Amino acid sequence: MFYARLYARRFFCAPLPDVPEFDAERAMTDRVLQEAQHLVRRGNWQAARDTIEEAGDNWELRGRRIAAFGDLAVVDDSWLYAWLRAEPSDPAAVLLQAATLRTRAGKARGGASAANTTAEQFADHHALSTAAAEVGRRAMAFAAPNDPVPWAQVLDTMFGDHQTRESSFDEVFDEGRRRDPYNFDLHLTAMSLHCQKWFGSHELMFATARKVASSAPPGANVLLLPLLAHIEYAMREFSWGENAKDNKSLKRCRKYFHRAQVQQEMDHWIAKWRAGIPNPGRLTTCLHWLAIYYTMSGRQKEAKAVFDELGPYVVPAVAWAFFYPDREYGYLTSWWWANGIH
Repeated sequence: MFYARLYARRFFCAPLPDVPEFDAERAMTDRVLQEAQHLVRRGNWQAARDTIEEAGDNWELRGRRIAAFGDLAVVDDSWLYAWLRAEPSDPAAVLLQAATLRTRAGKARGGASAANTTAEQFADHHALSTAAAEVGRRAMAFAAPNDPVPWAQVLDTMFGDHQTRESSFDEVFDEGRRRDPYNFDLHLTAMSLHCQKWFGSHELMFATARKVASSAPPGANVLLLPLLAHIEYAMREFSWGENAKDNKSLKRCRKYFHRAQVQQEMDHWIAKWRAGIPNPGRLTTCLHWLAIYYTMSGRQKEAKAVFDELGPYVVPAVAWAFFYPDREYGYLTSWWWANGIH
């Protein structure tokens, strides 16, 4: 039936749009970062330093660039340690070391549920998270007066470093907010730690997201954290554990997003976000959340507009895998639907 509709559309209607490609290199919108990554792969650590500094006090962009270079260092960290030997007190280099350890901690644990994670994986996750927190504390000592990124990084280690989380969450979160009241990564991490899947509850997760959104200015990316909270809630309630990712769970999730009160709240936050100029550091992530929301709530026209914004080259956000077997399948299936082929 799908192929019959595909043929009918091509024969009777306008030409089919080009299918998006999953290409991380071509999907990158930060051209400064893209060029620097090419140089860093050849051992030019100065390119990483200059690109991070070029972000200035755009803390979301600075955090995004540090995360991107951290991904490179996970594969090959020789250039990072050359930088640390040359400039051991450079705050960006020390923070990048912490980010690399944190990424390795996540890879050590894997993406499976706790029930499907081994004791060895948990131990490695904890050890690397603890090491990342220690280096992150060093980065705090070197940070500029208003830089919140080390605090966001240390907060992110608390998924695996329970002792730090229990003793220091409020201290780290409050200081990060003092430095940048609407920092996206800081509040995203706090919301995630507070969700039921990790160490909190649905109520605490929504409260964390709504609190920062309620006072954020137009265009701030944290305005869409309540949207992620709804995505997280639907995943946990209707597509988790025994509720496997199948057609029945997908129907239950879609039914949730069709609720009038859910759409009313989300449309409010989206309108305020659209009223300003979103920070480019996390813009793509926010657009993926919008595409998920419009797809799950059956709003085809709005979904297509967001898919068009995302463009022909994409790296699907992790949240697509909340409802589908994997993120690429979820993205492409939803893209076909939004373009009228389903």
